[in-house]
Amino acid sequence: MRILAAMSGGVDSAVATARAVEAGHDVVGVHLALSRAGGTLRAGSRGCCTIEDAMDARRAADALGIPFYVWDFSERFREDVIDDFIAEYRAGRTPNPCMRCNEKIKFAALLERALELGFDAVCTGHYATLVEGEGGLELHRASDAAKDQSYVLGVLTAEQLAHTYFPLGDTPSKELVRAEAEQRGLTVARKPDSHDICFIPDGDTRGWLADKVGAEKGEIVDRAGDVVGSHDGAHAFTVGQRRGLQLGVPAADGKPRFVLEVRPVSNTVVVGPKEALACVRIAGARYSWAGAAPTAPAFDCHVQIRAHSDPVPARAWIADDIVTVEPESPFDGVAPGQTAVLYEGTRVLGQFTIDRTESAVPVEA
Repeated sequence: MRILAAMSGGVDSAVATARAVEAGHDVVGVHLALSRAGGTLRAGSRGCCTIEDAMDARRAADALGIPFYVWDFSERFREDVIDDFIAEYRAGRTPNPCMRCNEKIKFAALLERALELGFDAVCTGHYATLVEGEGGLELHRASDAAKDQSYVLGVLTAEQLAHTYFPLGDTPSKELVRAEAEQRGLTVARKPDSHDICFIPDGDTRGWLADKVGAEKGEIVDRAGDVVGSHDGAHAFTVGQRRGLQLGVPAADGKPRFVLEVRPVSNTVVVGPKEALACVRIAGARYSWAGAAPTAPAFDCHVQIRAHSDPVPARAWIADDIVTVEPESPFDGVAPGQTAVLYEGTRVLGQFTIDRTESAVPVEA
């Protein structure tokens, strides 16, 4: 196959590319430049899209003896990831920019260009596996549960899966990948993993959002609507947050209160007891299937609402073009804007963006 290897500059993508070359494929490496302004993406070992990363990717490509290019996707990244991130926070939701990047950049914009240029697939260093099932190609969890990235790949469609290549999915551990990189003489063998949001240079998400969205003082209210404190900007709060609340009125029971809801239109933050974070139902209209769609209108599955949370047994159904999920045991602290990924065993069925949540504790309580 002709394979376009997306090389981030990290050890995972370098080893994935090496394996593609070793398997006899015709491989070309590409690094995505996601910012035109220096310093707007995280620098140093914590990054994933920096100048240093581009240089690391080039050195790896040179060591493997493959052609290498840097493609400017900065405009598309700004529109589809950064602008979306800002818009979601403005709407009081909690987005996942890595999910959007996979959906809009790596497996949409990049894959589209790769196919136009005659490549058969895009190769990445994601930890996930592809399995040929009865209904076609399926996306499954990786062998290494600690590194499994199937959650952030849940946005991929059947058409996209048909043109992807994940060489690391069956690798039992990240340490084996690092050891392999050392054996291959790749200089990124011991490079630290990237963390946090790449387009927020100093990691200060609250400050970055204040600059982009604006900070305006507002009220913190309890579930009955009574004012119990104030804030300097609703965008700085997420569902489930306890620290940083400026509460002037203590709870009647003396227990801590948590953020239950962010209302951007009224610039209000709603707080309440921890028990109210328990969520017994979630729903969303923006959904997709990673392969063949479920044939039954209602089905049992496991649902994961964060990249590193445990999947929860649940019942899901589709009605009026909306996916609704009821977990066997309540989710904890779900925020609109998060992504719910549905699994059947190790297989990813699909995903939806959470629009609505229902608390286990009625407002009257």
